[in-house]
Amino acid sequence: MFDCLSTAQDHRQAANNRNHQVLLPLQQSALSLKSANFSTENIDINQKIVHKYADMKKIFNILSEIPLFNGLPDNQLDAIREIAVEKLFNKDEIIFSEGDEGQGFFVIAEGRVKIYKVSTEGKEQILHIFGPGQPFGEVPVFAGQKFPANAQAIEKIKTLFFQRTAFVHLISDNPSLALNMLAVLSRKLRQFTVQIENLSLKEIPARLASYLIYLADEHGDEEIVELTISKGQLASLLGTIPETLSRIFAKLSGQHLIRVDGRTITLLDRDGLEDLAEFGKDTD
Repeated sequence: MFDCLSTAQDHRQAANNRNHQVLLPLQQSALSLKSANFSTENIDINQKIVHKYADMKKIFNILSEIPLFNGLPDNQLDAIREIAVEKLFNKDEIIFSEGDEGQGFFVIAEGRVKIYKVSTEGKEQILHIFGPGQPFGEVPVFAGQKFPANAQAIEKIKTLFFQRTAFVHLISDNPSLALNMLAVLSRKLRQFTVQIENLSLKEIPARLASYLIYLADEHGDEEIVELTISKGQLASLLGTIPETLSRIFAKLSGQHLIRVDGRTITLLDRDGLEDLAEFGKDTD
């Protein structure tokens, strides 16, 4: 009888040993998995911190190259970066529409934006085309009014958005920023005045000549300019239609004032173009 009890105990001990041999690797695996998960979580957190820091540094670098923020010390750029919100828009996406509330303004980091109005007949008139480093939508924001025109991405763009209240608070603490903003608005007012003059007083050849000279001065090259917008968009900017613009390009080429090679325009006779732009109409 005692032999039977001893044998039963031996069997139970052997079973326990086998169970322990099975459970121990499982427990070790579970501990290893838990440790691995903890390690993975740490890696994910570290990666997020690295990415966030890289994004902050990237925004800081963008801000430092924008004319609006020229000459500002690093501590002020840091304050501006803290309120900047990166916003992306796809090609042809509407950024805001005429009549929308002006909650803030944008600065372009990459790409181009057109500001335009649409007549009751559906005709589009481009007012401005802005590129990297240029702000848009700031005038109605500071005036506390609604946007008077539409804004649309010409291509995929990256912008920095500044909420009105936060930016106004920064301006009150940083006179240099206020002066920079005044300088930007003054340049825009001058450009808008020239555009009104061109559209109301000059014929289309003179408008095109003025625009080509403007591009040459803007790019720092007196002979060659690159059209960064389509001819349809350029026609709208100049207040005409693509067919008429094509005829004007051909006419100016025939007069040896320019040479057209796709989007590349060579100014063959800048003096002649300046005369055309100044007199306001085609004298040929």
